[in-house]
Amino acid sequence: MKAVVKTKPGYDNIEILDIEEPKVEADKVKIKVDYSGICGSDIHSFKGEYANLKAPVVLGHEFAGVVVEVGEDVKNVKVGDRVTSETTFATCEECIYCKTKDYNLCGNRKGIGTRINGSFAEYVLSREESIHVLPENVSTLEAAFTEPLACCCHAALEKTSVSEDDTVLIIGPGPIGILLAQVVKSRGAKIIMSGVEKDIPRLELAKELGVDVIVNVGKENLEDVVNRETNGNGVTKVFDCSGFMPAVNQALRLIQKKGTFVQVGIFAKKLNEMDQDAIIQREITYVGSRSQKPSSWDLALDLLSSKKVNVEKLITKVVYLDDFKEGMEALIAGTEIKVIVKSFN
Repeated sequence: MKAVVKTKPGYDNIEILDIEEPKVEADKVKIKVDYSGICGSDIHSFKGEYANLKAPVVLGHEFAGVVVEVGEDVKNVKVGDRVTSETTFATCEECIYCKTKDYNLCGNRKGIGTRINGSFAEYVLSREESIHVLPENVSTLEAAFTEPLACCCHAALEKTSVSEDDTVLIIGPGPIGILLAQVVKSRGAKIIMSGVEKDIPRLELAKELGVDVIVNVGKENLEDVVNRETNGNGVTKVFDCSGFMPAVNQALRLIQKKGTFVQVGIFAKKLNEMDQDAIIQREITYVGSRSQKPSSWDLALDLLSSKKVNVEKLITKVVYLDDFKEGMEALIAGTEIKVIVKSFN
């Protein structure tokens, strides 16, 4: 089968290869991939910056398709089911995190598209426990967004909570920021979203999808906007989707005392200069949010099924497997919002 393979560490080193189709056994499920999304971690993998990746490996982990074969131990998934899958392929099953199904925190977890062959291929293998059969009114194209949407549900609905009483600042109008905004809006909160000059098309899309106030920080003073929209009180919650330290430090001073800051975006460096005084003196709750867990997927699929989140509006380019690098380069250049890879012509 055709697949996008990261052949070795380093920049690029990606080839479209013909490799053997995966074989099912035990609790494994073979999926004919319809669509896969290229995400930020795939870009890091392309650039050779993703430490968890073990090459050679087929990339891709945001996907949906149709089951074509199941192992002998599979009980609740059948051939013909339209499905998506969590990225967890294997865990230790023994640690305290596995026992609570916090698989995103298992130190021995193996993920699809990083350590196990992923979805930028004609077929992908997953374990039955990670499979989610799609609601009838959710297409496989929409379902290819379940993984990033689950990450947003984990951040907004599991690591904290959001209600109509909240005024929320979201930093960074990338795909995650725009998805997260829709998750937050589904709970009735007021949203302010900030970005830079090059983000204007994304900010305008976010506005179309429900964000109340958009701010181009190159031309507007974010502090003035926050004060105006909150009667000088500050926002109740911040979600940083940028991983940009100056923006984080500014936002720590724009939260109400006792407010909550959720860190979704990944920083370029492990150690950064943070305004810790703002956290201490204002009694801010600073929360890390890593990936997603099984319950996050249920929340995401419910939002897709209830049509409270529009994911197709984010798609600005569709490519086939042969043109994967074209899609990747467009994302790196910043000319697209979300690129989807179609596995079959």
